[in-house]
Parts: sequence; structure tokens; C-alpha cells
Amino acid sequence: MMLIVSTALLFSCGQQQAENTQSTGELENALDPKGGQAAVADESSQKNILHVALGSKDHTTLVAAVQAAAYENALVNAGPFTVFAPTDQAFGALPAGTVDELVKPENQLKLQDILEYHVYIGNLSAESLTEGRVLGMANGGKVTCANDNGTVTVNGAKIVASVPCSNGIVHVVDKVLLPQ
Repeated sequence: MMLIVSTALLFSCGQQQAENTQSTGELENALDPKGGQAAVADESSQKNILHVALGSKDHTTLVAAVQAAAYENALVNAGPFTVFAPTDQAFGALPAGTVDELVKPENQLKLQDILEYHVYIGNLSAESLTEGRVLGMANGGKVTCANDNGTVTVNGAKIVASVPCSNGIVHVVDKVLLPQ
């Protein structure tokens, strides 16, 4: 619980989280203090989507948003899922105060809607995101893919990296996708 409060304070101050020196089990328990699937430690298997996000120094804002939305356990389910994961820099490009407002408890449903707009049910490689392909997202919204000489975008967000996971794939994107 203390780690969640600390993370929220660091998040609200806009500071980068220092290099993670805690064990995976400690982080998982901090993310879901009541237990659940997210609290299961497995050091030998391929990382799932939640573990990939936790291990990324460029996704601390996304992790804080997942915590605020109480979606830790959803990201460790069997899937497969395709997650478009905005970087901290992408969240920083939103209007001032947007993220702070979204992580407030009274805005949890709105935050969940935004996070679900970043998830496709299924495993899609970047190569499969062809020009004009429309994807139905977990929140019921739709995104459109584009491919300009090998640069793949989803609703204008450029895929800058892709990480295969045990329960799908994470595509790192340079913009936050916002539902219409």
C-alpha cells in the first residue's frame, strides 16, 4: 500500500521513477495488495504484458494509470492481447493536468475507457497492421492503422518498438490514443 501511495505522489509530481531495485514479487504485491493473478511470481516464464510494463523505465505513467484503473489482473490474463503502450513522453504531451485528473478515483471509469482503447483482443504483429486496417478495441471503439514506407501508426500514434509477451504483444507508441 505504501508503494502505491509513493508511486501516486511521484506520478503527480511528474518525476521519473528511479531504477527499480525491488524483486518482481514485491512489485506485483504492491500493484495488487489483495492478491489475485497479478500477484503470482514466475521468474522463469516469458514475461506477460504487466511484467513488460513494470520492467520498462519508459512506462511508469502507464503503470500508474493501470494501478488507478485497477487493471493489473486484466493485463496478466491469458489473452492474447495487443496493447498499444504510450511512453511517459507521450503522456507528457497531453494538456497539463490531464493525467492528474484521470487518476483521481472519481474518474476511474473514464480512465478505464481510455486504457481499454489501447487494447485489441488478439495478437497482432506490426506487420499485420496494414494500411487502412480498422481494429475494434476492447472499449468498443475503433482505431485505423496506416503504413508509410514501413512506419506503422495507429490513429497517428507511431509504433516505435514491439515486445512479444506470453499473453500477446506490446507495441510501444509515441502518443496516447484518446477515444472519440
